[in-house]
Amino acid sequence: MISSRYLFLVACLFLGAMPAPHEIASAANADTPRRPNVLFIAVDDLRCELGCYGVETIKSPNIDRIAAGAVTFSRAYCQQAVCNPSRASIMTGLRPDSTRVWDLVTDFRSTIPDAVTIPQHFRKHGYRALGFGKIFHNPFPDHVSWDEPHHWPEQAQLWSEDAKRRLAEFRQQMKADGKNDAAINRIRAVATEVVDLDDSQHIDGAITDQAIRALRDLAQGDQPFFLAAGFVRPHLPFVVPRKYWEMYDRNNIRLATNSFLPCGAPAVAFGNRSRGGFYELCDYMDYADAPSPFDEALTEIQQRELKHGYFAAVSFIDAQIGRLQDELERLDLNQNTIVVLWSDHGWKLGEHRGWCKQTNYEIDARVPLLVRAPGVSANGQQSSSLVELVDVYPTLCDLAGLPIPESLEGISLKPLLDDASAQVKDAAFSQFPRLHELRNHMGYAVRTDRFRYIEWRDRTTHELVEMELYDHANDDDENTNVAARDEHQALVAELSSRIQKSFDSLRKEP
Repeated sequence: MISSRYLFLVACLFLGAMPAPHEIASAANADTPRRPNVLFIAVDDLRCELGCYGVETIKSPNIDRIAAGAVTFSRAYCQQAVCNPSRASIMTGLRPDSTRVWDLVTDFRSTIPDAVTIPQHFRKHGYRALGFGKIFHNPFPDHVSWDEPHHWPEQAQLWSEDAKRRLAEFRQQMKADGKNDAAINRIRAVATEVVDLDDSQHIDGAITDQAIRALRDLAQGDQPFFLAAGFVRPHLPFVVPRKYWEMYDRNNIRLATNSFLPCGAPAVAFGNRSRGGFYELCDYMDYADAPSPFDEALTEIQQRELKHGYFAAVSFIDAQIGRLQDELERLDLNQNTIVVLWSDHGWKLGEHRGWCKQTNYEIDARVPLLVRAPGVSANGQQSSSLVELVDVYPTLCDLAGLPIPESLEGISLKPLLDDASAQVKDAAFSQFPRLHELRNHMGYAVRTDRFRYIEWRDRTTHELVEMELYDHANDDDENTNVAARDEHQALVAELSSRIQKSFDSLRKEP
C-alpha cells in the first residue's frame, strides 16, 4: 500500500513544478500579440513644403526620416482650412457639417456631445491615451478624450521682455487714439522674433519634453498607448531660437510667383476686404497697418521676413519631432508603434497675396500626411491617391485591429499602406464659411484628379451665388478661374451635382 506520506511528497513535487498563476498569465500574454502603439503628431499650419514632398526649400530632416519608413500621401486634404473645424473633424471622423463646427469659438461637445473621439475609442479598447500640446483647438482640450487631464506646459517663453514692453506701449497709444477695448486686446506683440533660449524654454520644446517623459513611463507599462503630441509652430508668431533662423539666408529666399488674386475669382472667396487674406497677421503690432490684399501685396522686405520666420519655425518643429523619434527608437518602441504625422491645414506665404489659411484653395486645403505602420507593404513609398483627414480615424482603427465605428464619414486608407499605387477615392471635399456683403455664405469645394471646383451658396436660401473652377493640368497654382468658359459647362454641372449629393447641409437649414 502507498503511504500517505509518499502521496504527500509526490503532491508537493507536482505542485512545485506547476507555474504560478502570474507565470501562466505572462505566458498567455506572450502568445497574444500586443496591439500596436500610436504616436499621433499634429503640426499647426504646416505646408507640404518638405523634403519628403520633393521640395528642398525648408530643412526638415527628421520629418523626412519618418517619411522614409512611412507612406507619404501627396494629395491629402483637410475638411476646412482653419484650426478648430479641421481638428474637430479629424478627431471625430466627421465633416464640419456634421460636427457643426465652422468657426474658432464652438466646442464640438456643445453640438455633438456624445461624439467619440479617436483617443476615446482607443481608450475603450484598452489603450492608455495621453495628449500633449495642441491636439484639439486650444480653448477646447476635451479632457474626456484622455486618461489624464490634457497636458500643456505651465512655464514657457514666447516673446522677449522687450517685445512685451513695446506691445504695452503700442496698446497705450491705441487707447490714446480712441480705439475700443476689443481692438486693443486683439493686438499681440511682433509676428517674428529671435528669442535665443534653449529649445525646452519655448512652448514646443516644453511639449516635447513632456511627451518624452510620458513615452518613458508608457514603455514600462503593459498597456498599448495612444500618445498625441501637438506642436504650435509654425503658426504665427514665428518666434524661435537663433540657430533655426541662421539655417537660412533671407536674401536667397524666393518669393511667391503668384502674389496676386486669382483672375476671375469672386470677392467672396477672400472675405472681408480690409482683412481678407491676412486675418491673424493683422493682429500683430508690426503688421497692424498691413494693406488689404485686394489693394496691394506686402513689401518685399516684409515678405522675406515672414517667409524666413516660417522656414525657421518649421525647422524648429522638425528638431522636436526628431527628439520624439529618437526616444521612440531608444526605448525600442519603434517596431510596434504606428506613427501618424499630419497638419490641420496649409498656409499661404504670399500666394494670392495671402499670409494665412482660411480659403478653399489648394494651398490651404492640401496638407502633409504621413503614416508609418508595422507590417504594411508600402512603407517608404508615396501615394498619389486623393485622401482626406477624415480618413485618419478609420485608418488607425483598421491598423490597430479595433472596430471601425459606423458613424465615421471617412474610409480606411489601409489598402494604400499595402499598395501605394492603389486609388481609394476619386474626390476630396472641403468647405469654408464666409460673411460677405452682410450675408453668410458657405463655399463648398471638390478636388478631383484634375480639377478643383468651388461653389458659393447663401447659407439661408442655399442659392448658388458664385462658382470657381481651376484646371490643375494647366494651372497648378490656381491662378485663373475658368468656371465661365463654355467648354467647361458640362463639367461644372457634374461637379455641382456631386457637391450637392455630398453635403447634407445643402438639403437642410444650417
